[in-house]
Amino acid sequence: MQRKENFVEGEFYHLYNRGNSKQNIFLDNQDRKRFIKMLYLANSIKGINFKDDIVKKKINVWEFDREEPIVSIGAWVLMPNHFHILITIPSPKLDFGLKVKRSAISIFMQKVCTSYSKYFNTKYKRTGGLFETNFKSSYIDTDTYSKYIFSYIHLNPVKLIDSGWKEKGIKDIEKTKNFLENYEWSSYQDYCGKKRDQNKILSKKDFPEYFNNPKIFKKEIFEWLSFNPDISPKLDFGLEPNDLDK
Repeated sequence: MQRKENFVEGEFYHLYNRGNSKQNIFLDNQDRKRFIKMLYLANSIKGINFKDDIVKKKINVWEFDREEPIVSIGAWVLMPNHFHILITIPSPKLDFGLKVKRSAISIFMQKVCTSYSKYFNTKYKRTGGLFETNFKSSYIDTDTYSKYIFSYIHLNPVKLIDSGWKEKGIKDIEKTKNFLENYEWSSYQDYCGKKRDQNKILSKKDFPEYFNNPKIFKKEIFEWLSFNPDISPKLDFGLEPNDLDK
């Protein structure tokens, strides 16, 4: 199915998708690691076959020369049955052509989702579509919305230990902080300054500066953790990502 919108270079977008019939798409850590590796490998104009180019050649994924990336990722998170990505199209050092620029995000997402679906179906001996639909996207048109989505993505895992925190507030903030700092399936640790290979997925320089400072990052995150639904204003951006969990 062809996407209707053209993604614009230099603008920011929130992408998300979930499993078909709300099924889990990550069943173990091997699945999560495979998807994360594809976030890095698929970010290239090059066609990459994981089995032939990586496994058979015994290449470390994080050392693979993918050449010039076609998109910039600012944040990401994996949940049991869905994922979120904050993304933009940078000004490329190489001339990929106008057609590639306009469709860079779609090309990237198609490569990620197709590769992962093939892996998942082979591993679990299943057939058919893994994802519910084509990935969904929302255009981030204000600084406030940008900060909200950035925090929303990194706080998504809190639902795994406290499903009603947004409505009722955090029950144990220290426990929640520790959980987030140890949750490796998002870019949270990268913004906290942890040195790890997954940091190569991000292109922080292509996003607002408040994404680049660990102190500001934690301050922004902890402000949302301290969110009080009784006194905090309701934010209405015409999008409710929580629908993914219904």
